[in-house]
Amino acid sequence: MESERRAFLDRLLETPSPSGFETRGQRVWIDYVSEFADDVWTDDYGNAVAVHEGEADTEIALTGHADEIGYIVRRIDDNGFVRIGSIGGADRTVSKGQHVTIHADEPVSGVVGQTAIHLRKGEEESYDDIEEQYVDVGATDGDEAESLVSVGDPVTVSTTVEDLHGSHVSARALDNRVGTWAVAEGLRRAVETDVSATVYAVSTIQEEVGLQGAKMVGFDLDPDAVVAVDVTHATDSPGIPEKAQGPVELGGGPVVTRGSVNHPLVVELARDAADDADIDVQTQAAGSRTGTDADAFYTSRGGTPSLNLGLPNRYMHTPVEVVDTDDLDAVATLLGAMAERAGDVESFAVDV
Repeated sequence: MESERRAFLDRLLETPSPSGFETRGQRVWIDYVSEFADDVWTDDYGNAVAVHEGEADTEIALTGHADEIGYIVRRIDDNGFVRIGSIGGADRTVSKGQHVTIHADEPVSGVVGQTAIHLRKGEEESYDDIEEQYVDVGATDGDEAESLVSVGDPVTVSTTVEDLHGSHVSARALDNRVGTWAVAEGLRRAVETDVSATVYAVSTIQEEVGLQGAKMVGFDLDPDAVVAVDVTHATDSPGIPEKAQGPVELGGGPVVTRGSVNHPLVVELARDAADDADIDVQTQAAGSRTGTDADAFYTSRGGTPSLNLGLPNRYMHTPVEVVDTDDLDAVATLLGAMAERAGDVESFAVDV
């Protein structure tokens, strides 16, 4: 990955953006796309849109969600411990013993408490719900803690971006900062080739709490087609039931989803574009739903042809997610190729 593109990815990953508190991360994204987009704007809740204005009638939106899972301050007890709740699908099995940051008026460092192994009885081992866990910020009592943080402050795990061997990278919030990176890069490549379609790159908010941003912006934009980029479960690490997801490997390329939400003509567009660009792609099936913003986009305004394009990801919703940056580059290249072909599409309506 080119150094400038990697620097943009790192900035996205290092900027905390839990659901409902995405503005800092959106600013990073907006500053980047503003260098090449014809126009950039946001709505009242912070969905961000950048556009390349093409000459053809076709409009295609490339989307990823900016928000990440995290925690939120629920209350502060008399002893100064900060009680938390979940933002999105936080994994209770990996939260204890983590360094965290509470995003108050000024960032406050803390740790999620864990009873030492010496003091735990093996037969009583279990995982507390997030609401039963607490953050220790070093306060001596409730009054001191309340001088530092407030109810409603968001909390994120304080992990960093780490390069693993080869082209693998690990970080918190790869789900789905890689999607917003990819759609920005897909737009940049569409601009470079001056594609004839009008291309929107969209960074949505609050996907992790119900696809809320996609519901908003899908109605406002009303494009001819949408490609929602998100991570998908890689099944090539120990203990993953391949039969539940189908074979998906890191390094195997972008994942084109078929079935239900995924419109056959947008699937065809992705496959043809991949063939033209000599990009290896993987395929997965979605019999009912995708669990991504595509589920909201495809019913917007009476129906918008949509596709969930996946990036293989290990250890989803943990602070140590892992993706392959070669896959990520390939997703961006595929988006640019799809944008180029989209200008020749007269209609995405199925032939009945």
